[in-house]
Amino acid sequence: MAIPTDTVYGLGCDPSSDKAVARLYEVKNREAKPVPLLCADVAVAERLVDLDGVARKLAVLHWPGALTIVAPIKRGSNLSRLLDQGSGYLGVRVPDSEVCVALAGKVGGSITGTSANLSGRPSCRTAAQVAESLDGRIQLVIDGGELRGKESTVVKVSEGTVEVLRKGSVRIQEGEMET
Repeated sequence: MAIPTDTVYGLGCDPSSDKAVARLYEVKNREAKPVPLLCADVAVAERLVDLDGVARKLAVLHWPGALTIVAPIKRGSNLSRLLDQGSGYLGVRVPDSEVCVALAGKVGGSITGTSANLSGRPSCRTAAQVAESLDGRIQLVIDGGELRGKESTVVKVSEGTVEVLRKGSVRIQEGEMET
């Protein structure tokens, strides 16, 4: 299903289901690249990945919001191994979207949140764009109107080091990255 987020429309599925995640890759025609999760709250994100130190500080400063933090996956997180593509890292964020937070809460606390478009194509900002881009590949699009957000900023946090993987709507200040 496609869902409106606080940034762009995303593809949501059960992140614990190998079948659902495999279907997501098929729908997007996505290469072997990790898929981020939208979490109902910080506590859910902390159960899934290691948000210690700098990662925790960034989460407190920018969540809910458009910052995706890529951090080491915690053992026993019950997630599909397809999500991280063997990297051991997973992107998580708590979106500033009542729809996303409610959906994630109803399905166990998290839902996938990769953009609802074919890989390599522009992100969709309306339900009509999703329907056109995915051309019948999914059965449900939740229409949240036109979204005006910019894609999330993506940072990878490892051993206290922050690497900006994608610049987006959240600007990371140098001082925020210090422990």
